[in-house]
Amino acid sequence: MIRFEQPGDHPHVAVVTIDRPERANSLNLSMLRELAESWRRIAADRQIRCAVLTGAGDRAFCGGMDMKSTIPASQRLARGEQIDAAEFEGLRSVATALLAGFDLATPLIAAINGHARAGGFDLMLASELRYSVPDATYALEEVALGLYPTGNATVLLPRQIPWVHANEILLSGKPIDAGRAQEIGLINEIVPAEELMPRALAMADTIAGNAPLAVRATRDGVRQIIGRPLDEGYVLQEKFGSPLRKSNDAREAQRAFVEKRRPKFKGE
Repeated sequence: MIRFEQPGDHPHVAVVTIDRPERANSLNLSMLRELAESWRRIAADRQIRCAVLTGAGDRAFCGGMDMKSTIPASQRLARGEQIDAAEFEGLRSVATALLAGFDLATPLIAAINGHARAGGFDLMLASELRYSVPDATYALEEVALGLYPTGNATVLLPRQIPWVHANEILLSGKPIDAGRAQEIGLINEIVPAEELMPRALAMADTIAGNAPLAVRATRDGVRQIIGRPLDEGYVLQEKFGSPLRKSNDAREAQRAFVEKRRPKFKGE
């Protein structure tokens, strides 16, 4: 199952937990539907200013797709055979569930409590910040299975880490450990397991405490400007920045600075 929570002691933060530890938190068809719905819920709710994704248990963040349920259903569909409505909706939810082409519109922190493989790796790539336990491993094993990694891997990975490291992960199919992942810039920080969620939630609170319009615009700007020519980048950053200078939040920040208090942002 997918657990969706908004902890009362962490205002404006949503926590999404992949809760199937007995199967390495692999995603079956019903969980794909639930995960996609969680992302749509976050994207539509302006009161959620940051989200945290983690897995249940201490073994796996997410092992990717549950092949025993997803592959037979997708093969029947490919052959033109009838599948039930729930199975069809699960297959239709894959891209949204993996945040492949679906814009969450909200910063996402991955609290990686264990192995991140295949679809779990894809979900990690969709996050802005990543904290990992020491014994987590990371792998994209599609080439070893005769498959193309059609989630986020070939789109996002070479944009996020150097070319040679991205190709090593993509083409070898071999896992890397958390130390190597941090070394090549795939994750932010390695923390003890007992500190993982407190660390992720502390950062989520920090992000959620900033001006929400500015946070969203900055996140969008980073995603849209990366890879653009410099002249286009400067035009785009002015497009994102100009409206914020006239916002009520910017005025509130100025008043709070003068009055030596914390600003009270309303996202307007």
